[in-house]
Amino acid sequence: MADVAKADATAGTGTGTGTAYRDRFEAVRHYCLFAAMWTQAAWQYRASVALLAVGQFLSTGLDLAVIGVLFANVPRLADFDFTEVAFLYGTSSTSFALSNMLFGSMERIGERIRDGSLDVMLVRPVGLLVQVATDGFSPRRLGGLAQGFGVLGLAIAGLDVAWNPGRVLLVAVMVISGVGLFSAIWIAGAAFQFVVQQAAEAMNAVTYGGNFLTQYPMSLYGRHGMQTLTFIVPLAFLNWQPALYVLAKPDPLGLPTAFRFASPLVAGAGLVLATAAWRTGLRHYRSTGS
Repeated sequence: MADVAKADATAGTGTGTGTAYRDRFEAVRHYCLFAAMWTQAAWQYRASVALLAVGQFLSTGLDLAVIGVLFANVPRLADFDFTEVAFLYGTSSTSFALSNMLFGSMERIGERIRDGSLDVMLVRPVGLLVQVATDGFSPRRLGGLAQGFGVLGLAIAGLDVAWNPGRVLLVAVMVISGVGLFSAIWIAGAAFQFVVQQAAEAMNAVTYGGNFLTQYPMSLYGRHGMQTLTFIVPLAFLNWQPALYVLAKPDPLGLPTAFRFASPLVAGAGLVLATAAWRTGLRHYRSTGS
């Protein structure tokens, strides 16, 4: 089984450009097929799915309610008004909800390793990453996505900003880069569970905790906190740095303007490192029977 894991870990690393593109296309196709299969299975219980989606919509809205309570007592929060904080909340929540839909199921890999069912996935002619990412895929997560998109749309409509094509494009890039950053965290967290199988809670602390932290102005966390979230755990590039440009606000750390546009590079680097960690973990995986 260890040999199978090694073969899976090195799959898709061919030198030919055509082979690489074909492998990516097949991975996307398999992902869609597995997601459709799980969705079809869940849709047999339509009322349950609908109630769960509504429940997620309402539960994620509690974070926004907390922000509303804060602004009922203070006019501004770290020099941000309610609409500007709602913009941060909307971009973070939308990115998180999309990444959670795509890769959130990867938190279950530790359970798969412990009960031996990961070995079954390894013998299938489909990449393990695709199978783990779609494990238990459910349309109920659309509730959180709808809530994030809704808040983001209302915030954009209410912002007192001189919109131009550059700012509009940066908002789209911000959300997409946020999906990439959160996805990198999901993948890296799953890779860590090859070493520590009972690390799902620690993984959730980074993913859900990262979502919570980026819903607020990072100047709230002090200079050392902002430095940590910029240079060590680069969550500042998820929405804080680009939001400073969109909202025409100065950077409390005085960083160069180029940092406002670095989100795609940081997200790309994060995905590369997370994928490398995944392959390393999978290469060293030993099944429950070995």
